Amino acid sequence: MSTDSDKASTPTDADLLALHVKGDPDAFGEIVRRHRDRLWAVALRTLGDREEAADAVQDALVSAYRAAHSFRGQSAVTTWLHRITVNACLDRARKAASRRTSPVAETERLEQLLDPEESAALPAEREDLHRELLRALRTLPEEQRAALVLVDMQGYSVAEAADILDVPTGTVKSRCSRGRARLLPLVTHLRGDDGGSNPTSGGRNRAQGTSVPPTAGPKGTGAVKGGGGRA
Repeated sequence: MSTDSDKASTPTDADLLALHVKGDPDAFGEIVRRHRDRLWAVALRTLGDREEAADAVQDALVSAYRAAHSFRGQSAVTTWLHRITVNACLDRARKAASRRTSPVAETERLEQLLDPEESAALPAEREDLHRELLRALRTLPEEQRAALVLVDMQGYSVAEAADILDVPTGTVKSRCSRGRARLLPLVTHLRGDDGGSNPTSGGRNRAQGTSVPPTAGPKGTGAVKGGGGRA
């Protein structure tokens, strides 16, 4: 059982970042250990492709490692890391948009979002729901997709998402509203017999009947390159 003295001696993210800047060889690795799961989830749901998501997280961590000296504490370290990760994802999404892929390749990428053991354990209809939701999500512009992933799928508040995306809260609300409006005709049939009046979700921000239906995150996503473990 942890004591107050144990908690007091545990370095904060900001402490670890400062230690990293001073040359501590282990400090940044501890930051990665603390936050890589959520960074991975955001990247995977934003990009819909394991390889692209892994590369985006890798790019983001390298950028954060190199830019740590520029961190001024104006936001939380986790917000700073998410901002870098989302930007890396948007960069990759824009590049991918210029490379049209075949329907077969698109289906293969969506299949990768479910682990083999998870696919085997899930009823076929639930597996299909996940695929359809992710396919619908990929039809959105990158900025709307990123906002919806953060707010509706990852459970961040609008204010937190605004900090991560480095835009005003009104912009996040607008992107979410427009994204939901575009998704609604594509996902209404996925919401069940109750018409989606009570989405099953633990997110902090999901309003009844307005947010993206939840999708199951991968249980084991493999090691993120440079992340020091499973993401």
